[in-house]
Amino acid sequence: MKINFQNKHIAFLLLLTSQLTLAQKKDETKKKEETIGTEEVNVVKAYLPTISDAFKVKEIPSLNDEGNAPKETIKYTIFSFPVASTFTPSKGNAQGVDKAKKEHLFTNYATAGVGNYGNLNAELFVAQELGNNDYVAGMFKHQSSQGGIKGIDLNDKFYDTSLDLIYGVKNRDMSWSIDLGYQNQIYNWYGLPVDFGSTLTPQDRGMLISSISPKHSYNGINLGGNIDFSDGIFTKATMKYSHFSDGLKSSENRFYIKPSFKVEIMDQSINTDVIVDYVGGSFENNYEKTNLQPIKYGFTNFGLSPSFVMQQDDWTLNLGAKLFYSLDNENSNSKILVYPNVTASYKVVGDLMIFYAGAEGNLEQNTYMDFVDQNPFLSPTLNINPTDKQFDIFAGLKGKLANNVSYKVQGSYVNERNKALFKSNNYTEDIANENYAFGNSFQVVYDNMTTMRFYGELKADFSENVSFGINGTFNSYSNDHQSEAWNLPTMKLSTSLDFNVTKQWYAGFNLFYVGERKDEQFNVNLATNSTPVTLKSYFDLNAHVGYKYSDRLTFYLKANNITNQAYQKWLNYPVQGFQIMAGANYKFDF
Repeated sequence: MKINFQNKHIAFLLLLTSQLTLAQKKDETKKKEETIGTEEVNVVKAYLPTISDAFKVKEIPSLNDEGNAPKETIKYTIFSFPVASTFTPSKGNAQGVDKAKKEHLFTNYATAGVGNYGNLNAELFVAQELGNNDYVAGMFKHQSSQGGIKGIDLNDKFYDTSLDLIYGVKNRDMSWSIDLGYQNQIYNWYGLPVDFGSTLTPQDRGMLISSISPKHSYNGINLGGNIDFSDGIFTKATMKYSHFSDGLKSSENRFYIKPSFKVEIMDQSINTDVIVDYVGGSFENNYEKTNLQPIKYGFTNFGLSPSFVMQQDDWTLNLGAKLFYSLDNENSNSKILVYPNVTASYKVVGDLMIFYAGAEGNLEQNTYMDFVDQNPFLSPTLNINPTDKQFDIFAGLKGKLANNVSYKVQGSYVNERNKALFKSNNYTEDIANENYAFGNSFQVVYDNMTTMRFYGELKADFSENVSFGINGTFNSYSNDHQSEAWNLPTMKLSTSLDFNVTKQWYAGFNLFYVGERKDEQFNVNLATNSTPVTLKSYFDLNAHVGYKYSDRLTFYLKANNITNQAYQKWLNYPVQGFQIMAGANYKFDF
């Protein structure tokens, strides 16, 4: 080991100190006996310690034990002989399992119910397989009432009957179906204004009311079809033709077809919808009956809507657009419209919280038939135009609070041009008027509108026997021309609860609330300015209870408008009060 110069000096000092210490001790013991003289010590060489050699253990030690000698090979044989045994193992038996009885699904059913106000409800659905791949089905529906609303001077009966037939084929590579339907509706314009006849004597008022025949009818015929392909560029197509008419020589035809295509480009599927939408019709008169020729309308919309989906990790992005060429056939006007069609979603916390957003738009084809489905008390003097829904920008959250509780919240901003609104017609008290011109019918007006909307929903299945749901919509409207968003509520709420009491008994209820709406109507005979009318908000409570007598037969009891509110869904049109209906449902197979 090497010791540097500094270490040498340290060793020398230690040696010198030890010598002095020993000399001091010796002097203390013999200080009276001897006298220590002066002695000179010369250090010849500094102390150089060394490390002794260590014995290293060998990796493979040498073993001299006799026990490590090779073992001798032992040879042995087994002498076997049979042994008698009386043991016989018992055969194992499979443990019996109680299987739940599989519920039989019937393909056909019939429903019938009767109630107060002469209400009748009937349905019949039948289906039959004709072969291995084709089938035929039919659906009959009827709903009617004999009326009897208190305080109504005119007849308020109504009938709604429809029949649909379907034939379909399902093959391995292709499936298609065709359907034919017919619908007949009979209603009455029974909603006279509250102050109707105020300018007349009671006798003249009675004569005027007795001269009004409010009955009117609608008839619809439709023919449609669908086709789907499992392979190829052409994926599916939808087609529909409908003819709609009323009892006052109004007529409308609509043809709609939408084929869909899918093209693969660089492992990406591009889906494209092609749309052809035509509507054309006529009304015999305008509301003032000043026209000499029928009022005609017609629009043909050609659309193209490509889109593709991108997915990565928790993101899903749908990118697309809609392009329309709209042709006004009667006025020889045309225009090109482009709309966004973009949606995105992100799983923030798996399926528990999903954020989604998007921007969508569309050219919506308005028709006489669609308007009647929303409000059957229209006058046959409408102005028909499509609605240009420029964009609907929305964002929200959806997911699950638990395995059996789901939610959804959404906010949106909608901008629309030519938004269709229902508004009451102005009227006179002239006996020469048409039956719909006494303040008892509605027109359609258009306006440019923006709508701020918030929607919330909560659904829960507490068990297999109990389910609950509640939702609400809140709107704020802004108009360009009309003073109000006629007959559009600012708030809608709805809730429902369904539960099974036992295996045979079940029950449930639903409650919906509709906020205030605005309408406007002017009596020309009074020669006063019209002011908007506020229709009061209302809620409607309904309940039902049923008893399953067997797998085939079920009896039920329904109660509607339990609080017996004579609210007005439309201005001057109060609804029926408390209603109760009893009926049965029967399932069967051929």
